[in-house]
This record gives sequence, structure tokens and C-alpha cells, in this order.
Amino acid sequence: MARRVLLGLFVLLVLAVAPAAHACGSSGYSYAGVSSQSHVFGVSAALTALASPAVQNGHVAGWVGVGGPGLGPHGSSEWIQVGFSGFPGLSVGSLYYEVTLPGGRPRYFEVLSNVAAGARHSVAVLEVGRQHEWWRVWVDGRAVSRPFHLPGSHGAWRGIATAESWGGGMRACNRYAYRFQHVSVVGSPGGTWNRLHAVYRMQQGANRLLMSSSSTFVAKAGTLPTTRVLADRRRPSTRTTNTATHSGAGSASSAVVSSATPADTTAVPPAPVEATPAPVDPPGAPDGAPSQPVDGSTQNDFLTALGVTP
Repeated sequence: MARRVLLGLFVLLVLAVAPAAHACGSSGYSYAGVSSQSHVFGVSAALTALASPAVQNGHVAGWVGVGGPGLGPHGSSEWIQVGFSGFPGLSVGSLYYEVTLPGGRPRYFEVLSNVAAGARHSVAVLEVGRQHEWWRVWVDGRAVSRPFHLPGSHGAWRGIATAESWGGGMRACNRYAYRFQHVSVVGSPGGTWNRLHAVYRMQQGANRLLMSSSSTFVAKAGTLPTTRVLADRRRPSTRTTNTATHSGAGSASSAVVSSATPADTTAVPPAPVEATPAPVDPPGAPDGAPSQPVDGSTQNDFLTALGVTP
């Protein structure tokens, strides 16, 4: 009888805990971030890891980029992105960029490993000024990639700044916290950086989007201490000089290539002339007015920017 009672209590305990476990996270991709309402020729941000990632399964990432699944020629997937990533079993993140060319698989490049909580880097993807459809990745004011040819990309894509969580096929309670500051875009070929004002917003599932303005926000998921994130947002920002998905490890549109790949040294045509990106925080560029609350239309527009059918 005692064994039967204990078994009954165990079953009740499992039934009580299971819903809570499954209420956290998603088995697929989910996002918290913004996209520009207009098409851009570059997107940048100052990105800070507010906490160490804690990934049960799949990955987490915070990134800026352009393109997405189905946005390339003839409905192919095509994108480029740069940001922070986190994977299972690691208490530190990485700084990476990812490129997907039409008909190819996502290619993941690790720029910096052992990215700890508090790390801050300026990241950007920028179309080469005098050669359309060629894009390069920048970190802390220096180029960290060769130019990549992305057919059909010139003037075709919105700029995206987002965090994402991918459950890898199971409902994983992945945790992260990233701060995006001074999100800026280039609105014309070879143009200058301007603070992002008009945005579409997205907040899905366990992800949380805490907007200070249309160009500065915190994206987080999980049970990370709210007070720590808010305190960090109030702390005066200081620039660091450390070096440099979808839905890749990072973009909102691809399957992640989890193994880091060394920088590509394949011979390429002579690099097109390209101006160095302006600082992410240009003097005198005011933040935009606070965005409107998230609603169905803005979420659909955000997903469209990622190449995902709402």
C-alpha cells in the first residue's frame, strides 16, 4: 500500500511539474527585436551581453543583419548577420558572423570566443559603397570579413536588430539578455549612418523586449534577474576596444551551423572601394521616439523582413 501511495504521489508531482516545464521556451525559432520599415544599405548597433547565456538545447543569439529565408533570387535563402551567440554546455558566448548565399548552406564564422557577461562591441553589416550587392561585416570599426556577393540584395532588404532563441526541435528554456544601443542604418548607397526611427517590433513566446526608444532596447528570455538588466541599462555606457539568423547561430532566418569555421581566406576579386563605417553612435544623432506597442500588423511586418511567412 505504501508503495502504491508513493507511486501515486510521484505521478501527481510529474503532472504538476510538466506543464511548467513545457510552458517555457519554444522548439523552433522565436524573436525579440526590431526591423526598419524602409530598405537599407547597412545596419549597425552597439551590442552588450548583459548576462551569460544558459542554453538547454539549440542556441541563442543577438545580432544585426539583412536578408532572410526566401528573400534571395527565385525564393532562395540569402542573408548576412553579425552578433553574439550561445550554445549548450557553455557559460560564455561567442562573437560571430554568418553568411548564406543563394543555394548554399549557412556559413558560421567565429570572430571572438569566450565572450563573457558585460562584453560590448559595435557590430555592423554594410553594403560596399561603390559596388552594389557586395556586403562586408564590421566589428569595432574594422572589417572582419571579405566582401560577399549577395545577388539581388541592393536596396531590397530591411535592417534587422534582434535576439533569437532556437529550441532545436524541443521546448527548451534557453536564457539570454542582450542590450542593443544606437541601432543605426544607412539609407542610401554609400550614405551616412542615421539613428533608426521607424521600426516594426516583435516579441514572441518567452522572449521579452524592453524598449527605451526605437533605437535602444533590451531583449532577454528566461529567469534572468530583472533588476540586474535594468541596473545595467541605467549605468553610463562606456565604449570598449575589444576586437570582432536567418537564424543561424544568429540570424533570424537560418539553421545554425554550430561548429565555428576559421575566417575564409579564399581568393576573391579585388575588394571594391569601401568607406569605413561611421561610429555607431554619431555625434548629435538623437534617439527616436518610443515605438508603438507590439500588435499583429507590426509582428507580421517584422517576420516578413526575416523572410518568414506570418
